Amino acid sequence: MASNTALKICFLFYVCLIASRSASAQLSDQDFYAERCPKALETIRSIVKLAVAIESRMGASLLRLQFHDCFVNGCDASVLLDDTANFTGEKTAFPNVNSLRGFDVIDTIKSKVEKLCPGIVSCADIIAVAARDSVVELGGRSWQVQLGRRDSTTASLNAANTDIPAPTLNLSALITSFSNKGFTAKEMVTLSGAHTIGQARCVTFRARLYNDNDINWLFAIFLKANCPSSGGDNNLSPLDVTSPTFLDNAYYKNLVNQKGLLHSDQQLFSGGSTNAQVTAYSKNMGSFEDDFAKAMVKMGGLSPLTGSTGQIRTNCRRVN
Repeated sequence: MASNTALKICFLFYVCLIASRSASAQLSDQDFYAERCPKALETIRSIVKLAVAIESRMGASLLRLQFHDCFVNGCDASVLLDDTANFTGEKTAFPNVNSLRGFDVIDTIKSKVEKLCPGIVSCADIIAVAARDSVVELGGRSWQVQLGRRDSTTASLNAANTDIPAPTLNLSALITSFSNKGFTAKEMVTLSGAHTIGQARCVTFRARLYNDNDINWLFAIFLKANCPSSGGDNNLSPLDVTSPTFLDNAYYKNLVNQKGLLHSDQQLFSGGSTNAQVTAYSKNMGSFEDDFAKAMVKMGGLSPLTGSTGQIRTNCRRVN
């Protein structure tokens, strides 16, 4: 009898321990740094505000940085790591090389925060907060960023090449790519709305200009002037020709008018299952803003390192 009681006590203790560990693995609200680094969030916000004021495109770049981080093995700041003798980082992956930006802004934020409270604020959290603050600076709606992520000690070039959706994907492949990360088709359409800001290189949309039929002919002529059939790979064009520096629903209006810059963009309005959602967002900016905020919170929760896993990097570009 005593033996059975002891076993029950041990079992209950084990269950409580597991529950405690599970709870510690959850992200926290914005008060996470309130005691240990009370000026962290305002420091991030002020630096992002300045960076976007200097170059509005930087807001889109910082938002994109979170996408490219979270879609590769979770939101762990692996995208920031430089190559080492032990691994090749993600910066040279096809979706990132000569394209992904904002690393210097993250470095500046990290340097300032480390001076305020050494070893407290993770690079992964900085990415998430900077993305939100960038959206706000470009006219978008804010959301509460969950905090408590820790930083990875490695990166994956291969995962970056395979897990980040390519601009050449068709609708079914896009739905599958986002589904693999736990997103619905509707959330995929929502998150694609990030393309209402920022620019893309000619090499990423040249094939659409010269091969696709579902493109406004005047729009195509306009773009071809800056993106010839050969050469000019790095020439830039806005993802949203209407309001490229303002986060609104013009992206969806453009799709309805066959003015999506990327092949993958126009696929959202190509006679398929997502047409209705694109149309709905094109007519209701408030609905898009609400859904975008919710989807960003969900994306920020993709496989974070928490508790005692990972580390808090001193320099975001390298492991401690």
